[in-house]
Amino acid sequence: MIQPLPPRHLATITLLVHGYDEAIRFFTEALRFELVEDTPRGPGKRWVVVAPSRNAGATLLLAKAASDEQKAAVGNQAGGRVFLFLHTQDFAADHAHMKAHGVRFLEEPRHEPHGTVAVFLDLCGNKWDLLQPA
Repeated sequence: MIQPLPPRHLATITLLVHGYDEAIRFFTEALRFELVEDTPRGPGKRWVVVAPSRNAGATLLLAKAASDEQKAAVGNQAGGRVFLFLHTQDFAADHAHMKAHGVRFLEEPRHEPHGTVAVFLDLCGNKWDLLQPA
């Protein structure tokens, strides 16, 4: 049974990408996200939404960069800081799957008081934490 959502919650985050199809492949294959929606929205535009799992928190809107300003922000949406945090219940399995699918980790997994973590790059170069909370 789906749990009712709280009155307010973070629903969708826009992630600028170079292209739709390569982004869908990366997120669905390398990160094992689900493709929630892929709807045409006029010439050259699509509404593409992915999520780590359905009905479990925020989704990502994969938005193809269109303007020069947007293109300049692809891969640097947090100014070089970790941008997004992907929580997992099985760090070892997810880490191994992601590495086997070409995901670039910037460090070896480390154990912190808050959990097991390693920083990786998405296909555009944004930094993420893969984190199994303690």
